[in-house]
Amino acid sequence: MKGNDKVINALNGLLGWELAAMDQYFIHSRMYDDWGLSKLYERIDHEFDDEKGHAAALIERILFLEGTPDMVTRPAINVGKDVPAMLQSDLDVELAVDKALKDAIKICEDEQDYVSREILEKLIEDTEVDHAWWLEKQLGLIQKVGLQNYLQSQM
Repeated sequence: MKGNDKVINALNGLLGWELAAMDQYFIHSRMYDDWGLSKLYERIDHEFDDEKGHAAALIERILFLEGTPDMVTRPAINVGKDVPAMLQSDLDVELAVDKALKDAIKICEDEQDYVSREILEKLIEDTEVDHAWWLEKQLGLIQKVGLQNYLQSQM
């Protein structure tokens, strides 16, 4: 089914963000594992898998619309040097993805591609309700209990 070029371009833009988030979560999860922070490793490795699923959903939709998934163009990742910087960097990506999702949903509505919109609405729920919320909670815990106590709780 030949899709609308505006929608395909928006989906490809989102794909770039999801791939960047996936790469960033991947490196951060491995850093947590190397540092012995097993709880953070498990959670961020789970987020990596979620982002992989988001990317797969976008690729499948782009292909269905007879577009070509752009696996190359993506925003740069920001690898943190310590836990607070890593969590903040991941939150920054999620907030950027959230904005890009909302922009893409508007394009889908304008172009009357309600199936693509429905797919994106599922992704935005993960982004806002799960990923961003959890990251904000972790940064808040660091402020409340202190970094050392937080890190000890993540071993």
